[in-house]
Amino acid sequence: MKNHFMENFTVFIISNSDNIYFKGYTSDISRRLEQHNSLLGKYTSERGPWALVFKLSFHNKSDALKFEKMLQRQNHKYLDWLNASDKNEKHR
Repeated sequence: MKNHFMENFTVFIISNSDNIYFKGYTSDISRRLEQHNSLLGKYTSERGPWALVFKLSFHNKSDALKFEKMLQRQNHKYLDWLNASDKNEKHR
């Protein structure tokens, strides 16, 4: 019997009060945000609190990783634009 459960992956951007962006992907956005706001993240634990500013869901890990990799190369101006765009599922 095949498992018909389909796991979704979310690419996200979080931001802190200094307007620093952190980009990543996860299959559990709530858990991941909690981790970044705790002492579990090397980079993020000392720079929080973090708030979710962008999310976009994908049906497979490969597409999520490709989009996240593209985001890692983008400048702050592009990320500001993306956060305000229609692609941002956080606004839906």
